[in-house]
Amino acid sequence: MFYYVLKYVLLGPLLRLVFRPRIEGLEHVPAEGPAIVAGNHLSFSDHFLMPAILKRRITFLAKKEYFTGPGIKGRLTATFFRSAGQIPVDRTGKEAGQAAIREGLGVLRKNELLGIYPEGTRSHDGRLYKGKVGVAVMALRAQVPVIPCAMIGTFEAQPPGKVIPNIHPVVIRFGKPLDFSRYAGMENEKAILRAITDEIMYAILKLSEQEYVDEYAAVAKAQQAEAAGAAEKKARRLPRMPLG
Repeated sequence: MFYYVLKYVLLGPLLRLVFRPRIEGLEHVPAEGPAIVAGNHLSFSDHFLMPAILKRRITFLAKKEYFTGPGIKGRLTATFFRSAGQIPVDRTGKEAGQAAIREGLGVLRKNELLGIYPEGTRSHDGRLYKGKVGVAVMALRAQVPVIPCAMIGTFEAQPPGKVIPNIHPVVIRFGKPLDFSRYAGMENEKAILRAITDEIMYAILKLSEQEYVDEYAAVAKAQQAEAAGAAEKKARRLPRMPLG
């Protein structure tokens, strides 16, 4: 019940006012039955904008950290995410990927829409990164179509680290459903999973018109942080020159 209160009374109208989303290709989202909506991930607000504009309920897999924050703020955030239809997923350890797949398949078995970001994390620079193959595994095991989706403008509206979003127009663009039934029973073939995932990411790329990076976003973030740390450490070691 609270999901629909958020959607139609509390959060939905506010998001439409702030972001003024323009929706394209909504007819590609099936009116009933299970399906995966796979999109790019540019902003914290992505989790809420898509549910706000879709006629059907959609459930996203979200990182566990959103549900485990300390104090009153942490509890309120966890309650909010659960009420908004988010499922916590642990992204660390060897079983992380399998846990996400199990949760996602559970949603699809209930004939619902599953939202997933194949990049696995938000883009830190607005570019589109290599997709993880979990989306392909779920599409094959559940035998469901994948609808590519592009969020355009959300990076400018609420870039990483910004709490209060800018007033900025947003486009949410859906593409034609991708059918992978020709690969039925091949969910254990690594080459097939990679090919399906790349096809999904290419469809998202055509919709979003982002620059593509053939590297995982988490790896690129870690490398950037490491380089920044090294530069800071080097700057601390350099002696200060006299001013005159």
